[in-house]
Amino acid sequence: MSDPAKPIRVALLGCGTVGTEIVRLLTEQADELASRVGARVELAGVAVRRLGKSRPGVPTELLTTDAAELVTRPGVDVVVEVIGGIEPTRTWLLEALKAGKSVVSANKTLLADHAGELFAAADESGVDLYFEAAVAGAIPLLRPLRESLAGDRITRVMGIVNGTTNFILSAMDETGAGYAETLDEAARLGYAEADPTADVDGYDAASKAAILASLAFHTRVTASDVYREGISAVTPADVSAARALGRTIKLLAICERVDGPDGESVAVRVHPAMIPRSHPLAGVNGAFNAVFVEAEAAGQLMFYGRGAGGAPTASAVLGDLVAVARNLVVGGRGPRESAYADLPVRPIAQASTRYHISLDVADRAGVLAAVAANFAEHEVSIAVVRQEGRADDASLVIVTHSAADSALRSTVDKIAGLPFVHEVVSVMRVEGEEQ
Repeated sequence: MSDPAKPIRVALLGCGTVGTEIVRLLTEQADELASRVGARVELAGVAVRRLGKSRPGVPTELLTTDAAELVTRPGVDVVVEVIGGIEPTRTWLLEALKAGKSVVSANKTLLADHAGELFAAADESGVDLYFEAAVAGAIPLLRPLRESLAGDRITRVMGIVNGTTNFILSAMDETGAGYAETLDEAARLGYAEADPTADVDGYDAASKAAILASLAFHTRVTASDVYREGISAVTPADVSAARALGRTIKLLAICERVDGPDGESVAVRVHPAMIPRSHPLAGVNGAFNAVFVEAEAAGQLMFYGRGAGGAPTASAVLGDLVAVARNLVVGGRGPRESAYADLPVRPIAQASTRYHISLDVADRAGVLAAVAANFAEHEVSIAVVRQEGRADDASLVIVTHSAADSALRSTVDKIAGLPFVHEVVSVMRVEGEEQ
């Protein structure tokens, strides 16, 4: 057990927006943190790329460009990482863990692909690995999955975990504007990066989905296991169609425990989907995040709040840091990796899905019957069908019941080749209660 009078020494990797907030909170709340932890929490050093940049509130004597030296420096107890990326961050954190330093990370990309390796290093040294800030910013989500619901059986996790895409889709729903126009507005307001690819193409959400699924289902899931679609193909017509059905469109991360003839498996996917406006996630707008958790005993739970930004992310990091520091003071350890279930990850083709399909068709007798016959041929049941317009403006809107994604894709491919189908205008998945 550590001497309670001995300060907990912290090395900080990265001093951008989040890192600066961490320094501020550690400084301004030093006395309160000491009371919560049982020892003072002090910065031992801050690793940055360049020393000459102005960093108000950050003592210059703590700055260093030698991150490799800082993470193994004698006297450092905890390494906090807010740099991001895979390398050299992975190497630094592994070296820190091997040197007996606990680690707090906000790095979703690294955790999604290398959590197993990092946990193994933490176990070997008997130290902690915490990463609450890697998913959903300030929202307390990972710790409830790791600890509060550890005695329950989680069956599904579905959420909005990317603020940029949620801002864009919310704005499209509210204003009727197109994707490109709304993306420009998101960039102007600071919600979208100069290169928004990671957000709008779903990579950010896929990394977070992998982390959520790993914790919820006690199975190692990596980002490459996650089926991914972005939002760039969503059109104002899709948004209007969703509204006509009493729905709205959200980019969802969906993690499910699935029973099948070969036993249990896990399905993890990220894609835009229509959800009922009555669903709790439908009212999550702007850059906010929310995650809906379903468990056998606890029932339905929802976690909501700011999913990004300097102060919210720093809040989550500080929460982890306090937990790690307390463990150091009392001589305990936090939760280790729980991957005992080792469930197979089900490919998207086997996932049970519903589709909303919009077709530009010829307005003549027999079209609906022929389209319906193709659905029947692939054993896909139709829930709703609606024809709109006439002559050259005729369109057919179909919403299916749940079926294997592969069957739905095959149906759409077959219909696209029919002579009276001018164009498959849009295809979108549908989530939530069937209507």
